[in-house]
Amino acid sequence: MSRKTVLGVIGGSGLYGMELDNARARRVQTPWGEPSDEFLVGETDGLKVVFLPRHGRGHRIPPSAINYRANIDAMKRLGVTDLVSISACGSFRENLSPGTFVLVDQFIDRTFAREKSFFGEGCVAHVSMAHPVSPVLADHIEAACEAEGLKHHRGGVYLVMEGPQFSTLAESNMYRAWGCDVIGMTNMPEAKLAREAEIKYATVAMVTDYDSWHTHHGEVDITSIIQTVHDNADHAAALVRRLIRDLPRQLEPCPAGSDTALEHAIITAPEKRDPALLEKLDAVAGRVLGQG
Repeated sequence: MSRKTVLGVIGGSGLYGMELDNARARRVQTPWGEPSDEFLVGETDGLKVVFLPRHGRGHRIPPSAINYRANIDAMKRLGVTDLVSISACGSFRENLSPGTFVLVDQFIDRTFAREKSFFGEGCVAHVSMAHPVSPVLADHIEAACEAEGLKHHRGGVYLVMEGPQFSTLAESNMYRAWGCDVIGMTNMPEAKLAREAEIKYATVAMVTDYDSWHTHHGEVDITSIIQTVHDNADHAAALVRRLIRDLPRQLEPCPAGSDTALEHAIITAPEKRDPALLEKLDAVAGRVLGQG
């Protein structure tokens, strides 16, 4: 029996809402605490869509204080199968100019103050992160960008820093030397947790600035960033509308294994698993733990 696609959208800086048919607000309780805000749940032409502003409406939550586990757990509880993360970012490449949508396919995680896994003592699991972005979902996002005439670039490495401060010049040059393409503060551990929850995940990184490496643009200016974010908001909304219109209603398998990431990931013997932790894992890991 085939499953239906449910599209989740996480809005980053500047994206605190979206228009959905038959929309209703949903507050979701999770065993990991409170998500960033209420979820907006709607349905358009047979596709259920779930939206969450990552920083909360009014941008009240800084990157390190976001409850990523609660956000992803709630997405799973709402049935999300495909998750699109829209994030403002800085660019390390001349050709990735402000206003470009970068469909990244790799991440380097430099965060250190965040809870990064649903698993732990009492139930240990190791999922593969070799290919963190679902290529089939990225294909649909790319097609939506092309259909809407949006300036975009397929592929790239997203360096996730802790923040909330921007990079030093030395850091910016180091990340460029590493081969990174864009930099932001929010897509880790989001991508890791989506993988553990067996949700197909993809990022649209909206370039707002050139970080601090660019000799002609100087240091990052938050006023300019906010202006670019606002300029991009309509483009991001158009992208999501097109994606909603064209995304297949029947769930597609992920060639990178996003939807089966837990198949052989849990290594704790069944008799040694902590019942309290298993109860918290009912949504994200119920399929493999026999609870859902």
